[in-house]
Amino acid sequence: MTAAEVDLDTRRPRTTTAVVGVLLVTLGCALGWWASVQGGPWPVDVWWNGVVSGHRVPALLESARVLDLLGAGVVGVYVIPVGATLALTLSGRRWAAAYLLTTLVVSAVLVQVLKHVVGRARPDGILVVVDEGSFPSGHTANAATLAVVAAVLLPVLWVRVVGTVAVLLMALSRTYLHAHWLSDTLGGVLLGSGVALLLAAAFWGPLARERDVPEADTRGDGHRSPT
Repeated sequence: MTAAEVDLDTRRPRTTTAVVGVLLVTLGCALGWWASVQGGPWPVDVWWNGVVSGHRVPALLESARVLDLLGAGVVGVYVIPVGATLALTLSGRRWAAAYLLTTLVVSAVLVQVLKHVVGRARPDGILVVVDEGSFPSGHTANAATLAVVAAVLLPVLWVRVVGTVAVLLMALSRTYLHAHWLSDTLGGVLLGSGVALLLAAAFWGPLARERDVPEADTRGDGHRSPT
């Protein structure tokens, strides 16, 4: 295979990642636009709200409250992102750390902008402390962002499975606590995943080179193994 062919093979997944990212963010924003036009919850939102209201189990309620703490506040906004960024930096993966931090910031900003633009009211009977604006779910967007970033940085099956389960549990917990409508969590998944994929495409080259650098290089000794 020639150098040009290798370069073309590298560009294909990057382009696909960018296209999928754009599509997901566009769908998330379109969902927000429709939510603003409708003003209130959709029939599926009302139905699901009734389903979770009829299944109040103390163990599930406490589990949902734990996820509420992990998805935002000091733990979700500072401890997990800063801890993960420091871990990547200290392990020599500075581009991975930059990708993680940039993605989390962009995702959070987009979520807050949409919350103010859409201005959707939250369900009644909220069981936790929340901010203004129901669409999209910031907790779910944050979980989706972290799940996709983890899958990009560590592309193995178990990471994808764990990430998918974590996002689903977070989404369900937000509706279980009456903090969000079901469609709010869908918007969070679309936006968080889309931003993570878009920025994965933007950081594609540096991340790929960083993965290919031998262990000695990541320690900064300046000596590359011969190729």
